[in-house]
Amino acid sequence: GFLEDGILVQDISRTRRRYLGSWTFPWDVMAVLPTEMLCLLPGVPRVPGVPAARANRCLRLPRLFEAFDRCETRTGWPNVFRVAKLMLYLLLGIHWHGCLYFALSAHLGLGVDPWVCPSSARPLRRYLHSFYFSTLVLATVGDTPAPQREEEFLFLTAGFLLAVLGFATITGSISTVIVNLSSATAAFYPDAGPVRRYLRAWGVGGRLAGRVVRWHQHLRAQRKLPAEWEVLQHLPRGLRAEVAASVHLEALRRVGLFRGWEHGVLRQLVLRLRPQVFGPGEFVCRRGDVGREMYFIREGRLAVVAEDGVTQLAVLGEGLYFGEISLINIKGNTAGNRRTANILSIGYSDLFCLGKEDLAEVLAEFPSARAAMEAKGRELLLRMGQLNTGAEAAVVAAEAEAQRRLQGLEVALEGLQTRAARLLAQLEAGALRMALRVQRLEGRLRR
Repeated sequence: GFLEDGILVQDISRTRRRYLGSWTFPWDVMAVLPTEMLCLLPGVPRVPGVPAARANRCLRLPRLFEAFDRCETRTGWPNVFRVAKLMLYLLLGIHWHGCLYFALSAHLGLGVDPWVCPSSARPLRRYLHSFYFSTLVLATVGDTPAPQREEEFLFLTAGFLLAVLGFATITGSISTVIVNLSSATAAFYPDAGPVRRYLRAWGVGGRLAGRVVRWHQHLRAQRKLPAEWEVLQHLPRGLRAEVAASVHLEALRRVGLFRGWEHGVLRQLVLRLRPQVFGPGEFVCRRGDVGREMYFIREGRLAVVAEDGVTQLAVLGEGLYFGEISLINIKGNTAGNRRTANILSIGYSDLFCLGKEDLAEVLAEFPSARAAMEAKGRELLLRMGQLNTGAEAAVVAAEAEAQRRLQGLEVALEGLQTRAARLLAQLEAGALRMALRVQRLEGRLRR
């Protein structure tokens, strides 16, 4: 097939027409011509030891490079593929160099001196000696017999120069692979080095630096990707939602609040969630802090602890959520937008974080979710004694009174609008009568 506007076309007739009209077709034809048959003609000299008549096969190299490029862009292990490709080039270069060495040896005479290939009845022995000799030359080991003739000096010098170029290419390719590995890792995982250097510069280390290192090690060991949104930011919104949903949708469905929600709604919600990982003994939020986000537990366990930071009052597990009380306006909440509990991570906890503005947008679209959150929040506030029922009743009464007054104002406004419309109609009728009288008077005056 071929690509047309980025879409793969696999129609055989269209593919045939496109291929026959491309510049690669004549090159492919020349590459597959049986030119080695020319050696069978009488009077055509043969090059001893080298199938020079098949040199047209090298015209297929551009197609080989194209295949390598396509495989590299499609494989899940591009760096491993690059290393394998580099090794293939290295072995192929040694093979070709060994073939040239054998051709020169055959031209000078096999076994005439210690430098050339020895005269052996076994072809495998000749090939292995040529391959070994070329490996020594191209590896710049230098442990080769001293050349005796001008052709041998020139061939060995050219081989050493080629080896220098080859080593520079190999070193550059390996360096590129290493840099790509480092950049690919840095794209997903944060680097612990700057934080450790920062702590060392201020003379703070020991236990705190160990916690930082262990947190980074946990991210890599468990393949937690806190920087995944930076990786996906260049994708269009629809494709970014598909990718994020394919990764996090199942975990999101385990949250009790989202059970029964439509697939399309969860796809849009997953773009607003930010993954966060908390280490053992780390406070997710403290009582009295200003609440700016709520959390959904994806993995791990968290404890609601007392003021001493040790006594566990409750344990929260996978699929639960917390932190919404300080974000939604619950009537009678004496804490306002402050946190009402201390939440401590028991082990490593993987959470989804939802900001206040994003939560407001979600609750505005789904009143049932807001009602469920408010009901749970009222229950928790009653249990903690932070819900003023009198104030709640006063707020409800005030809202009812405000609603009653608003309805009264709406009724009064409708009455005023009706009277204004009636007066406007009377004014228009009076203006029409006045215009008719003026018209009759003008008619009498003309007579």
